Amino acid sequence: MGRDSIGNDPGHRTRIAQEAPDHWHKGEDQALDKYLDLSSKMDKSSILLRTLVPRGWLMLGILGLTPSFVAGSASLAKLAVGLGGILLAYRALNNLTCGLQHLIDVWISWKKVAVLFHAGNEAGQRKKFLPSDFASAVPSANQSKHEGLLELQDLVFCYPHRHKPALKGCSLRISVGDRLLLEGTSGGGKSTLASLLTGLRLHQSGVLLLHGLDRQILGLDGWRTRVVAAPQFHENHVLRGTFSYNLLMGRRWPPRPEDLEEAESICHQLGLGELLQRMPAGLSQVVGETGWQLSHGEKSRLYIARALLQGADLVILDESFATLDPQTLHDSLQCVLDRARSLLVIAHP
Repeated sequence: MGRDSIGNDPGHRTRIAQEAPDHWHKGEDQALDKYLDLSSKMDKSSILLRTLVPRGWLMLGILGLTPSFVAGSASLAKLAVGLGGILLAYRALNNLTCGLQHLIDVWISWKKVAVLFHAGNEAGQRKKFLPSDFASAVPSANQSKHEGLLELQDLVFCYPHRHKPALKGCSLRISVGDRLLLEGTSGGGKSTLASLLTGLRLHQSGVLLLHGLDRQILGLDGWRTRVVAAPQFHENHVLRGTFSYNLLMGRRWPPRPEDLEEAESICHQLGLGELLQRMPAGLSQVVGETGWQLSHGEKSRLYIARALLQGADLVILDESFATLDPQTLHDSLQCVLDRARSLLVIAHP
């Protein structure tokens, strides 16, 4: 239980889906070995408690009465009282060991699931790095165009166990209202740059500022609410749930009526109106693994809508239009241009 059960639960397989196929079942044998080892320890503790303590007392008590019984120095009444006391103590010890065994089982089980409870507490008590004094320093959505939004200077990033940096000396300035196209060959570092801009990875050196503030001041949550991305198709996922949940999962849940209205409006503008009509429950239709199956083009537009609905200052689309036909591409691009405050599109030449 714990991480294993959550990681394999339908609709929560993001980590597994991102692993290489030959690693999907790598940890199953280790998990079974740990389970058997834990069960063996619990059985041993049960045997020790339930066998040695009450039965050991019973044997010692009877042995203590044996000399008096053999010598005949005690009356039958005294022997009966002594034997009754031994049996009562045996019963009490037996109940006590059962209770202790249950406590041990609870303790072992708690150690396996405690990570789930602590994770919730840590999320609620997460330290906010954005002081109240800086709240006015972060510009609002009404900021005028051509004012600085995001700036990076001499950024360097290198993947672990690699000698050659994926990015070196990268500099870029994005202003409010910009619509930028970033083209390059495969392996050129485009997606790596997108992961740095969205805060998924940390650069080794250089300067990266959003509204003139770095990530330590804004905090990870504050940064990611202002810069969002629709990753490449193979790195994005449709989770098992309603279509509206997959659209609004980065916004707020449960949604308000105006959220659903905006989601439906974006879907129609992206050309997903026909899909909503085909699905019996519309936005409430369950999609994902065993739900309504979406085509590649429908998934791509779902990912675009998911990014737009977060209302971020900067939207990054990483090859989001690659699977679309010309007409759908035109409609989707127009929707993105109309709704994104600032836009960075990554594509192949």
